[in-house]
Amino acid sequence: MEKSSNIRNWIFKSFFMMSIMTVLLFFISLQIYLYLADNPSFSLQVSLYITIWLASILLLLSIYFGFRTGYTFKGRIDDISTFVTLLRSGKFSARVDRFEHDELGILSDELNQLAVFIQEQVKSLQRLADEKSELADQAHQAAVMEERQRLARDLHDSVSQQLFALNMLSSAAQKSIGKDSKKVEMIVKQVADIAGKAQGEMRALLLHLRPIDLKGESLCEALTILIRELKEKTQIEIEASLNGIENLSKGTETHMFRIIQESLSNILRHSEATKVKIVTEKKGGYVTLYISDNGRGFNLKENKMTSYGLQTMRERAEEIGGLFQIRSKEKEGTYIDLRIPI
Repeated sequence: MEKSSNIRNWIFKSFFMMSIMTVLLFFISLQIYLYLADNPSFSLQVSLYITIWLASILLLLSIYFGFRTGYTFKGRIDDISTFVTLLRSGKFSARVDRFEHDELGILSDELNQLAVFIQEQVKSLQRLADEKSELADQAHQAAVMEERQRLARDLHDSVSQQLFALNMLSSAAQKSIGKDSKKVEMIVKQVADIAGKAQGEMRALLLHLRPIDLKGESLCEALTILIRELKEKTQIEIEASLNGIENLSKGTETHMFRIIQESLSNILRHSEATKVKIVTEKKGGYVTLYISDNGRGFNLKENKMTSYGLQTMRERAEEIGGLFQIRSKEKEGTYIDLRIPI
């Protein structure tokens, strides 16, 4: 508003100064005529009257046209200023009217084209956001389906076969009752062993189904709860030293938690271990994670090295810029090392 008022005043002053210059030039012309003419047709007094009369007329005209032109420009500039304010507030459908084919008219056209461009960009961003949301939903559904299929395979490959074996052994035990007590005793022992393994498999699967979200807990708190639950529900001795994992990024905490969770799940299902050690610490600009067990281990050259669980842990480590290493030897346990830069 202040700028438009300044422009209006500048236009009025321009008309006023033009009138003054015109009166001065007219008066000087009359004086030159009186000076050079031998018999002038009017006197000096008449020239003064004529100059005053002309000055009055030009002053009135300058006031009229100055204010009229100033208000016209002020109105057009105010329209443009209001339009820019509407654009800044997010109303990209607004347009400014064009009345004249002058510089302000060209500026109005440019601003209207800018509004159209911004409006199209906003629509494009909204479409991208919708597409991103749809892709995220599709990715989530795909991840859910993949996890369901993996759990179905695990249930079929482990618990389902163990239950089938229990059914067969229990039927054999029923037939041998009263006939061969030693055979019944051997079958019952096998039933107990298989039932224990099936129970471990189910606990591992339930452990893997824990939510990824830490539910507002810190990584240290979530791991403490997880380890306590495992101690209560299994016979495995777990030694944990959790240090240097404070103030990590949310993504790093989530991936570390899932890596430890996956590792413990594999130990419960495959290792037959009785002792597990978990150590985290911060040193040299890195957070390190060490997990070991005294289980049966496996040959790294076999297909277990590329199993779903190990591959998932490696991918999670790479996503946070970590270095994942695993060492294992049959009958000597398994050792996992993870180093994450911070």
